[in-house]
Amino acid sequence: MSDAATAPHIPVLIDEVLDALAIDPGEIHVDGTFGAGGYSSAMARAGARVFAFDRDPDAIREGQAVADAHGITLIPGEFSRMAELLAERGIEKVSGITLDIGVSSMQLDRAERGFSFQSDGPLTMTMSQDGMSAADFLNSAPEEDIANVIYRYGDEPKSRRVARAIVEARPLERTGQLAAVVRKALGHKPHDKKDPATRTFQAIRIHVNRELEELELALDAAEALLEDGGRLAIVTFHSLEDRIVKQFLRKRSGGEGAGSRHLPERAAGAAPTFAKPAKAMRPGEAELARNPRARSATLRSAVRTSAPAHSPSPDFSGRSARS
Repeated sequence: MSDAATAPHIPVLIDEVLDALAIDPGEIHVDGTFGAGGYSSAMARAGARVFAFDRDPDAIREGQAVADAHGITLIPGEFSRMAELLAERGIEKVSGITLDIGVSSMQLDRAERGFSFQSDGPLTMTMSQDGMSAADFLNSAPEEDIANVIYRYGDEPKSRRVARAIVEARPLERTGQLAAVVRKALGHKPHDKKDPATRTFQAIRIHVNRELEELELALDAAEALLEDGGRLAIVTFHSLEDRIVKQFLRKRSGGEGAGSRHLPERAAGAAPTFAKPAKAMRPGEAELARNPRARSATLRSAVRTSAPAHSPSPDFSGRSARS
């Protein structure tokens, strides 16, 4: 195992997240993605009774010692199911919920998980380590479907060219193979600042793990779980995630402006379920120097009102690739 894989996880914007949560000792708080336990441990040290979720079996297995040391209840499962899984444990309302969206450093740094093209590994990318893998999708899906996924979730303007190259190169089984195919299709120059495979890898990972759908379901679950005055803190790492969170909080706080086509209009007369969201926060220079991976992070937070939760959001549907 590499040094990177064993290096301690650095929770992004941890001070800002704790400020947004304003934990009072004895409160119940939820960490939607336990990962290496950075947020959960900090919340527990602040006096919270923490329930943490993770759908990655590695995080559950390797994190149990940390959870035990801090009195954290570690629950295997998707954060979209937090209301159901907490209800099974007799928890109906909580004081705070934190969501850290996207892939973890632990997953990226382990070649055998297949999330990154930095080291060659099996083309897997599954957070839960079951279900459809990246290889399953790429080796069986129609070219048009692959192009749509790469365009929708990776914002790749040449998605059709990439999809065509992928289909022609099938079967693909390794991350190195996929990266080479994408680089050849798009033209890779050694001095390029950003590897052209980045967008495609991001898109496939998001699709395989249904990350945006999971986020929308988690936002609905958080709205239903938070008590009057409860705090919601969400850290995102790219624009697709951040847009969903921003539009959700804008709508749920009664904000005006053009809404996302993926979220329902606020019903006439429905009271806002969140107070006006706090200003979005991003890492400062000192944090970026310590942790370069924090450069794209955004924290959005808001406080729950006493209004009843709205109806759940519809399933996510995205854009199709351009011709």
